Amino acid sequence: MIGFVNFVEFLILVALGLLALGIQGWALSDCVRTNAADFERVGKRTKTFWTAVLAGSVFFGFLYVIVPVTTLTVPPLGMGMIFCLAGVTAAGVYLADVRPVLAEVRGRGRGQQNRGSSW
Repeated sequence: MIGFVNFVEFLILVALGLLALGIQGWALSDCVRTNAADFERVGKRTKTFWTAVLAGSVFFGFLYVIVPVTTLTVPPLGMGMIFCLAGVTAAGVYLADVRPVLAEVRGRGRGQQNRGSSW
């Protein structure tokens, strides 16, 4: 049986892990739905590169969340957390740097809302 402090730590770390996993999943799903030609058009890394990086990110994020939940132990603060943080950092780079440029190429970027209107 875990104590109250350990239970609170467990809840906080699992909640942060789930948040990170959500960000990683969002980045991976956006990457998978984007055409490979769009990556080449904007001069970023290839779709294969980003898909592999983000898939690894989701894998380590999933491991960070599922192992503590199934064993009811506090998530480790060692290599598991480092891999999870590296994965969410990679997902953040994709979402902050690559995705906006791809959105502009696809026509869903900023300033595209009123194209063709008289206003």
